[in-house]
Amino acid sequence: MSVFDYKRRPTTTVNVGSLTIGGDAPVRIQSMASTSTMDTDGSVDQAERIVEAGAELVRFTAQGVREAENLGKIRGCLRERGIEVPLVADIHFNPRAAFEAARRVEKVRINPGNFVDPGRTFKKIEFTDEEYACELRRIEDALVPFLDLCRENGTAIRIGVNHGSLSDRIMSRYGDTPAGMVESAMEFLRVCRRHDFNDVVISIKASNVTVMVETVRRLVKAMNQEDMAYPLHLGVTEAGDGEDGRIKSAVGIGTLLAEGVGDTIRVSLSEDPECELPVARAIVDYISKREGASPINGRLIEGYDPVAPQRRRGHRTPGMPADGVPVVVAPGAVDVSGDMQPDLVADDERLVRVKAADVIANGLKAERDAIVVMDSDHVNRSGEMLAAFHRLMEDGVDNPVVVAARYDGLTAEEASLRAAIDCGVVLMGGFGDGLLIEGDSLPAADAVRVAFAILQSARMRFSHTEFISCPGCGRTLFDLQSTLAEVKRATSHLKGLKIGVMGCIVNGPGEMADADYGYVGAGIGKVSLYRGKECVEKNIPTSEAVGRLVELIKADGLWK
Repeated sequence: MSVFDYKRRPTTTVNVGSLTIGGDAPVRIQSMASTSTMDTDGSVDQAERIVEAGAELVRFTAQGVREAENLGKIRGCLRERGIEVPLVADIHFNPRAAFEAARRVEKVRINPGNFVDPGRTFKKIEFTDEEYACELRRIEDALVPFLDLCRENGTAIRIGVNHGSLSDRIMSRYGDTPAGMVESAMEFLRVCRRHDFNDVVISIKASNVTVMVETVRRLVKAMNQEDMAYPLHLGVTEAGDGEDGRIKSAVGIGTLLAEGVGDTIRVSLSEDPECELPVARAIVDYISKREGASPINGRLIEGYDPVAPQRRRGHRTPGMPADGVPVVVAPGAVDVSGDMQPDLVADDERLVRVKAADVIANGLKAERDAIVVMDSDHVNRSGEMLAAFHRLMEDGVDNPVVVAARYDGLTAEEASLRAAIDCGVVLMGGFGDGLLIEGDSLPAADAVRVAFAILQSARMRFSHTEFISCPGCGRTLFDLQSTLAEVKRATSHLKGLKIGVMGCIVNGPGEMADADYGYVGAGIGKVSLYRGKECVEKNIPTSEAVGRLVELIKADGLWK
């Protein structure tokens, strides 16, 4: 990974039908259908819309053998329409479905958390070293025949680890940690290596952006140590919808792409899947502008850990909160209500504007109590900002530094995505005492809202309810978009709470384990409610579920 200059991580090339991933190929964008895989016509129509929106791969869930078999029909119908996009089967809990899908589509995603092991049950189970080794042999015995079948059919695989579906075996030794997620992936990759199966893409995802970024960084480090160069699929699971979902995805995916990591991406939004592609394309295209940029003359400070960096905290000058949370600076006078009040306005006389390039070259010339506002004109502005922060640390300068970024000539969504990427890279690098977002398409109130959303995505300052919601697929057991809207209407005023809205139980309880409350599809017309990891009400009729969720929050004394 490059800390300052942009350089793609070298990877092996994986063939997915006629498409290549990794190697010299551009970063590929993809999406996942939300139709029932048994609805052939509906699936074909939606796949066509996804492809028209820009997808280079389309994924379908295959929860059983018959769904896996029907993927062959869907693929045939798409080919009849002249649509050659590779299809990916998404498998959980059912190896038989994976075997069937491998005969019919170009790529199969399997989940190490449930391909051999049962799904996590949140029970602490102890394994002796001998028992653990026996489990690894069991994994190899189950995986090798699948690899042989994929080799025979020219089928690629994705080994897709999800934070929400680590097995109890992994949990027993590593806990619910990035280290556990990495080891879950490496166990399967080592089997692929031993058996010379190389058409492998790897993903390692979480709904918590900071967990996702750190885990992918750890995975790259682990693969480098074992001389592996498999391409990576990036995504933030259960990102939600609307502006928050887009910003959360841009912070997570954009940070890693800016570090040169990532060969294919999927933006997961709780919206129609074709809405994901313009966002993914905007993220990839913005990062690609950094190719061939002029070098950044930065020096990495000794002891800096780019995988899990310690946060640099500037001293708290007069006018800044004492609790260490980053401030939000408004670009101009603004009248906003609620918890998104800016802390400072850009014309405050205590603010000193500097350029990152000047800091790199000459250090910082400012009084110690000055609040520094730093921006960059480099095409790789986040890289130059990181280099400037390292210069400040090298010089022992601890002024608080607000990261500033201005975007003109863009739509509001384009500006917010670029801000999320640039500021996200800096925040995920351990730097930044505040944000100032500016742009001719962003009125002051909108710029302030975007800044708060970026800080919340980076888990650095909470200003509003966070919704962890899946994008939906053929496993979803209710109308996800309307349900999410209903839950939001009822609970969006609850600052600081995290609420999960999940279509099914495959990853639901796990992916929203970071949430305070969860609303999970349990069956047709049925919902289960969770408090953290604990299911507290089962199989509630859908018509009553939102009201019961509200009652649960009120009973816990968290309704404000």
